[in-house]
Amino acid sequence: MIRKLLFTSVCALIGCISFSVAQQKVKIDSLPKFQENIFINTDTISVPLIYENPLLMGQNYIYKLRLDSITKTVPLPYNEYVQQYIDIYAKRKDLFGKMMGLSNYYFPIFDKALKDFNIPQEIKYLTIVESQMNPHAISRVGATGIWQFMFGTGKAYGLKMDNFVDERKDPIQASYAAAQYFKDAYEELGDWLLAIAAYNCGKGAVTRAMAKAESRDFWAIRQFLPKETRNYVPAFIAAVYVMNYSGKHQISPQACSLFLKTDTVQTNRFVSLASLAKALNVDETALFALNPSYKKKIVNGTDEEPKRIIMPKLRDIDYASVYEVLNNSEQDVSMRVVQASTDDVRDLRKSRAKSASSHAVVFHKVSAGQSLAMVANKYGVEVQDLRVWNGLKSKTIVPGQQLKIFAKNVNRLKAPVSYASYTVKAGDTLSEIAEKFNGVTVQSIKRDNKLSKAGLRAGMILKISKG
Repeated sequence: MIRKLLFTSVCALIGCISFSVAQQKVKIDSLPKFQENIFINTDTISVPLIYENPLLMGQNYIYKLRLDSITKTVPLPYNEYVQQYIDIYAKRKDLFGKMMGLSNYYFPIFDKALKDFNIPQEIKYLTIVESQMNPHAISRVGATGIWQFMFGTGKAYGLKMDNFVDERKDPIQASYAAAQYFKDAYEELGDWLLAIAAYNCGKGAVTRAMAKAESRDFWAIRQFLPKETRNYVPAFIAAVYVMNYSGKHQISPQACSLFLKTDTVQTNRFVSLASLAKALNVDETALFALNPSYKKKIVNGTDEEPKRIIMPKLRDIDYASVYEVLNNSEQDVSMRVVQASTDDVRDLRKSRAKSASSHAVVFHKVSAGQSLAMVANKYGVEVQDLRVWNGLKSKTIVPGQQLKIFAKNVNRLKAPVSYASYTVKAGDTLSEIAEKFNGVTVQSIKRDNKLSKAGLRAGMILKISKG
């Protein structure tokens, strides 16, 4: 009788524990369905939420052995946070199948840029967390492209943004900028997981968290980081795991929609991508996909600044037609380049009041057939500016509509100054300093001050070139 009673009690206890674990598992599995996550909203800070104090019994040490077996430079530790992201990502079979297909095109581009800066190759998997390898991904705060550069950081690392091109969307240019960022971050922070965290929240935020925790270990400073960054590193580790062990989770690679074999040409002329696609006898959307950074689908090459065109490598090409498009076609478009204004939502909010006081307000009445781009070109402003100034949710305008435009005062004279001085404060980083000055990049600061590394000391006085 006593034995039966003990047996019944043990069974009941096991049943309760199983129910509790199952209940927690259901909650975790259901998270991606109702939380904003990286697979629905490509925001750099929208990663699935996880439990801060998960049950340790949910860990599977097979995953630890597999992570340990991956050849890498970046540490890939296994813990309960990583486990939760593996559970979430391994269920996204369709998405990771697409990522495997796209990796055939994009990973060689990432690998070359990372190798040129001596950055660990596994950093390339961050593009899955950042943008799902979508060059047109834009976060809710304005981070753009495969590597999700903010406007200021992109400019600080040499990316060009104007009315013709946004190099944050250029897989090649953005990859080199990202590699340079990671080089600087690792030199400053001395740890790859900290450098990855800095890519999400900024080197300054990581430095402050290190000071609070009195540690240089990511897992020790994790509690002092912004909430989204705490999950960013575990998400990265889980993405590396799933891409390397996709077969263990019944994930099959899908066909890549991009041409895998390509040729590159440089042009010093204005070239219509649609006309070039016609000459190549390929769908124009396929050529646009290979050249995603050109806003107007026009490559604006000049003698001073030739531009790159990526074309599919095809067997049967009408070379005469392609030559005609590349060398003799004329484009009915203004060749004037207008530098883009910031699309960082946080900066835009701050600058609205300043804009109103420092620029003359002009009102434009929309004529029949006019587009936002035509109005922007007329006044020398960006389409993004027009949308912000007038609260437009789309690019659609109608005849008779009044548009408010802040026209710049071009008659104001500036004193010829070659350099400004900047005193480094505690926690400053080169990229943050570069963002404070127009036209200044991390490279120009390092060059002007003969800095071999990105590390700074409080109290240092830097020369800042002003043109």
